[in-house]
Amino acid sequence: MTIGIIGFDADDTLWHNETIFRLSHDRFVELLGNHADSDGLTARLEATERRNLRLYGYGIKGFTLSMIETALAVSDDALPPSVIAELLAIGRDMLEHPVEPLPGVVETLDTLVEAGHRLVLITKGDLLDQEQKIARSGLAERFSSIEIVSEKTAATYQRIFSRAGAGEGEAVMIGNSAVSDILPALTAGYWGLHIPYHVTWSHEVAEVPADAPRHRRLETIAEVPAVIDEIFGRRR
Repeated sequence: MTIGIIGFDADDTLWHNETIFRLSHDRFVELLGNHADSDGLTARLEATERRNLRLYGYGIKGFTLSMIETALAVSDDALPPSVIAELLAIGRDMLEHPVEPLPGVVETLDTLVEAGHRLVLITKGDLLDQEQKIARSGLAERFSSIEIVSEKTAATYQRIFSRAGAGEGEAVMIGNSAVSDILPALTAGYWGLHIPYHVTWSHEVAEVPADAPRHRRLETIAEVPAVIDEIFGRRR
């Protein structure tokens, strides 16, 4: 069997992430409930996050700043300092949240490494935050290289996988986001294994064309080794 180059997303593929954001969002809504209803606060916060992506990028720090900006806007700049302090505390709690691999992750990575495949971790977001999460996860040693990028595009995957020696169809990207992990990898000419997380940020939701020949949708990460055998077994 041909040895494969396999890219893995990190947040919500290897460990929980979006659930932490959802819990923090609920705390935000509770704090600002006397200024607007839940739906209104959610819409305002999401709009602020989207507008700020070009400035802050992805991650907890940008989310925290967007919470503060939204809170000031809905309160007409009359927000008590104690509320701002609480919003900062929410962000700090997120940054310090434990990082534990999702079920089946360790076993799957170990199986792929033992089979001789080259694993690459490809994640986007704040550099320091992602570095710390990777370190706390205990998974870093299983990857031959780690790439922390500001955005995931077809050009991103082309650069990373071609540098690893993969031509068209000779690398696989695995992740929970159709927008960031699957569609750009397919566009670049690689395989995409989509493992949806049970909650997904609206910014990362998209449909993958049903006729995409190099796309597979899996239920759990435990299915990955068998699919990898199928993909690279064909290239003998």
